[in-house]
Amino acid sequence: MVITCIAKGCENKPRTYTNVMFHRIPSNVELRNQWLAALDICTSTPLDKINQCRVCEEHFAPEDYVEKMRYVPRKTVLRLKDTAVPSIFKAQAEQSAHASTSVRFADVACQTDQPITRSCGTQHSMKTHRPPFRSTGGAVSCTDVGGDTSAGRASGPSRKRPRLDLDEEDELSERGSSMIVEDPHDVTYDPLHSLTSTTDVITEPSSPIHKISKYIVYEKCLLELFEVCPRCGRASSPKTRTMGTFLRVEQNCTHCAFSRTWSSQPIIGSIPAGNLQLTAAVYTSGASFFTLQKIFQAMNLQLYKYTTFRRLARRFVEPAVVYRWRTMQDGALEQLIRQQQNGILAGHMRPDSPGHSAKYGSYTMMDLRNNMIIDLQLVQRNEVAGRCHMEMEGLKRSLALLEERGVTLNSIVTDRHPQIQKFLKETRIKHYCDVWRIEKGLSKKLVLISKNKDCDTLKKWIHSIKNHMYWTAASSTSGPERLAKWTSILNHIRDVHVHEDPAFPQCLHAPRTSRDKSKWLKAGTEAFIKVEKALTNKRILKDVEKMSPHHLTSSLEDFHSSILHFVPKNAIFPFLGTLCRLYLAAMHFNENAGRPQATSSTGELLYRLNLPKSKEGEFSMKPVKVDPTYDYVDELMDLIFEKVSEDPGPYEAEVQKIPIPDDLSAQFEKPDKMEVIASYVSRFNQELV
Repeated sequence: MVITCIAKGCENKPRTYTNVMFHRIPSNVELRNQWLAALDICTSTPLDKINQCRVCEEHFAPEDYVEKMRYVPRKTVLRLKDTAVPSIFKAQAEQSAHASTSVRFADVACQTDQPITRSCGTQHSMKTHRPPFRSTGGAVSCTDVGGDTSAGRASGPSRKRPRLDLDEEDELSERGSSMIVEDPHDVTYDPLHSLTSTTDVITEPSSPIHKISKYIVYEKCLLELFEVCPRCGRASSPKTRTMGTFLRVEQNCTHCAFSRTWSSQPIIGSIPAGNLQLTAAVYTSGASFFTLQKIFQAMNLQLYKYTTFRRLARRFVEPAVVYRWRTMQDGALEQLIRQQQNGILAGHMRPDSPGHSAKYGSYTMMDLRNNMIIDLQLVQRNEVAGRCHMEMEGLKRSLALLEERGVTLNSIVTDRHPQIQKFLKETRIKHYCDVWRIEKGLSKKLVLISKNKDCDTLKKWIHSIKNHMYWTAASSTSGPERLAKWTSILNHIRDVHVHEDPAFPQCLHAPRTSRDKSKWLKAGTEAFIKVEKALTNKRILKDVEKMSPHHLTSSLEDFHSSILHFVPKNAIFPFLGTLCRLYLAAMHFNENAGRPQATSSTGELLYRLNLPKSKEGEFSMKPVKVDPTYDYVDELMDLIFEKVSEDPGPYEAEVQKIPIPDDLSAQFEKPDKMEVIASYVSRFNQELV
């Protein structure tokens, strides 16, 4: 049955299904003429044609209905007042008002070209509609016939929907659903009205783009939303265009000329926001693009190419990282200057690969008072004479920066590098050697000696000799005192506790009677001679005299371990990429340097058992720290989307000031590719003799 609305330009004219309430034109001549005049219809229209037409509810206001019957259950025929007169302009006015209202709440990630928008939560094809239900997820925009005009219906009486059973509502709430799905068999159903949003999750306009929630959407499920024209209800063929993770759907109806465009992401300039945010997330978290590419390929997720990743990183991410690091560095240096006492720093270089084949060397300067990284210098091998000169160059650059900023050094703790010791002696900076590095080298020699024949007794003293070195460094105030305490171990292992050196005349422990007489070494034996030679080596004595009395560089070694996550040694990065990843590692370390020890639910401190393979069965207890934080990532995201993306020029200018050396291959002449291919011979292609 075809029901027609007689009003000119009405969207409900004609209808092939009765999903909108229609009212007969009054038989009273005077009232009928008022209706026709209000609808701009000639009163001379034949009566038989008028009797075949109706006026739909879009042209009446809620007050036109009988008051006591306004909120009766749905599917009930409502009665108009005797004085009710329709209006042809009411539907267009209400729809315009609703369109202007809905624009304020439109998510920037779902904006379309048409003023009438449609939510992904309610836009279904005709074959996907299910019986009506409603979630208990919270306040929902109503799309019932005669409901609130802001919900998409222009006029008509409000109707309440039947609630679901408790089990069904709980299931929807657990899935996070909050929608109303119309029944196509309902006489009050109109697909056009489902264009309005019925989801209760509305993103505020002030929410930053990068903080909006994202979801994985399947293409088949998404295109189902565009299979049917929302105006005429006929099938349409949407077209899609992609740009990395960005998707644009264009829907054009050939029947009613309806068209619209839907974008899956907002556009920042000419760059999809999702592509930029994914690049920033991969870069700032220290992940690898190629690992991400394998994951996306396994899931058949759309991703852009590596060239796009590098272009976005070079223009937006790396300038933001450099700016953020220099801001943090300025704050750390100002704090170091404000300290009343002079700074005590530690410096050491980390090569990007083991051995003498390193391409880069990163020199780190740390403030030992608060374990904060205050400077990082990246040196490429072709900038100096060779790999062994990279550490010296990094130290010189760091000291020059500190001097330029006005930082006064009290002392510096480094390794036992001979060039470093000579340079610091010439610059008259008080230099200390790291105790751990001295002990590490000496322990290896003692272990080798203990494996020799007639030297098994030495195994019982290796651990004591290590502890004696740390005690010597911590309890001494001068170089001669350190030497006297250190050499006293040669008497102690022979069960002699009185010494000739006046700086340390006797052992401080109480007199003891040993039960195991076989553990003492005897003078003149092979074991004692080798131990004495190792402990009194000229270089060892020189380094013992310079051992750091209070501070160790273990925190600096922890930072070098954390660098492996951002700059692994089995990966190759360009110079600027390596430098920015070092900055990210420093920001992560500084943010989590003072993490407290974790506690259990009862308040007890947590420890873990450490059984390293290198200690061959020896174990130790280490405190468990609380989980690290990543606030620097959020700050970088805010900087990229709020400032750098708006005007990347000033930030790129700062990056361009960084001197980037030429590649190592620049010093060689590049051969012709075709000549190399022609001269290529495989040893497996030889003919049999």
